[in-house]
Amino acid sequence: MRSEFSAKHLFILVAVLAAVWVAFGPFAASVGARTAQCAAVVMVTLALWSTGVLPPFLTSLIFFSLVVVFGLARPDLIFSGFASTAVWLIVSGFVIGSAIGVSGLGQRLAAILAPLLAGSYAHMIAGLAISASLLGFLMPSSTGRAVVMLPIGMALAERVGFRPGSNGRIGIAVTLALACNMPSFAILPANIPNMILAGASETLHGISLSYASYLSLHFPLLGILKSALLIALVLLLFPDRLPDRLTECAEAQPKAADPAAKAGEPPVDAGAQRRVATILLVMLAFWMTDSLHGINAAWVGLVAAVCLLLPRVGVVAPKAFNTSVDFGIVLFVSAALGLGALVHDSGLGTLVGKGLRYVLPLEAGHAMLNFYSLSLMSMLTGLITTIPGVPTVLTPMAPELAAASGFSLTAVLMTQVVGFSTVIFPYQVGPLVVAMQLSGEKLGHVLRITIPLGVLSFALIVPLDFLWWRLLGWI
Repeated sequence: MRSEFSAKHLFILVAVLAAVWVAFGPFAASVGARTAQCAAVVMVTLALWSTGVLPPFLTSLIFFSLVVVFGLARPDLIFSGFASTAVWLIVSGFVIGSAIGVSGLGQRLAAILAPLLAGSYAHMIAGLAISASLLGFLMPSSTGRAVVMLPIGMALAERVGFRPGSNGRIGIAVTLALACNMPSFAILPANIPNMILAGASETLHGISLSYASYLSLHFPLLGILKSALLIALVLLLFPDRLPDRLTECAEAQPKAADPAAKAGEPPVDAGAQRRVATILLVMLAFWMTDSLHGINAAWVGLVAAVCLLLPRVGVVAPKAFNTSVDFGIVLFVSAALGLGALVHDSGLGTLVGKGLRYVLPLEAGHAMLNFYSLSLMSMLTGLITTIPGVPTVLTPMAPELAAASGFSLTAVLMTQVVGFSTVIFPYQVGPLVVAMQLSGEKLGHVLRITIPLGVLSFALIVPLDFLWWRLLGWI
């Protein structure tokens, strides 16, 4: 363990020294002092987030402090994340998750699911992954899906006997965290980066992305195959088995008067469960029909959270609000959004994109090489700008990339999805952090899946994607 910490500290030291060189060395003279200093702050922040040497919220405060003290960006820009709908969806998500747990609704739903998923541990992981993936067709927010699925999944883990820190519980948490997020990159309205890409494509290039063509192009591999790889990796890296008594318990449980109750425990308030279920069903109805009423998912979630906190109506006591909402996660996500805004405003994002354009080979007539290069460009950009920043940086460059590669402008835009759907570090995607926080398991467990999944994506999914695109006539 000591060598692991030493390696992390050495990495941070190297990152800090490199940041100082970037801020005050020859690079600063070529791009300007402010851009160089922004790059230095981003380097240190990403190094701290990726290694976890400091708690994420502390790194976030360091980031805010450096930017504000050295005047690298306007306060309204760098703190814009606090006004983002993503942050308010996270706040409401914690309240909703608490209500599902406090009311016993999570346990009741787990009791219903247990017999359906009780065949084996593999059956349970696959069933949860498929359920979370399919929910992407109904709910427009990765965080929203995590808010609904994680409390149920954790109640299910408790019901089948998986203790905190066990492989089984971690496997369920990681499966739901990733399945609520990654497959949705292949469904156009299902998450924020997709919608940013769609909006930027129409605004800058007059290209409207079709739901059906987007789905047929991306879902077979980025949705179905990647989900299958996720399930296989979870079973390989977090192996476990269901207790032998589970089947017997699952068969006997539905006969009980209260499926969520256990022997010797006080009866569950069925009225509270009904109120929570009603509020959640109304919330889900508004989430699924957002194209009709135009109300953002975050504001729908916020109204639901208010209802769940109201006396006599809700089930979350006002005093429990501070314990149900993890403000450290709110700080982290706000800082990640602020970092993306800083990268864009300082011109660092454009600089990174153009730098990758000259480093990665693009040459007309070499279709597969160009496909790899464009996908890798999106993937690497996401490490610096976070995933929502990728379409902001690369979409304006699409005509230049199309001319260099010989691809159509629409095909170049679509390669962004192949890249930004490959997540390596949790800081790149806020909903992953929120999901693991809701599960109560360590965020670092996600890395054990995302790193090998990223390697498999680049080695297996990208070439298969290239063949699929050729079959459909996109290349």
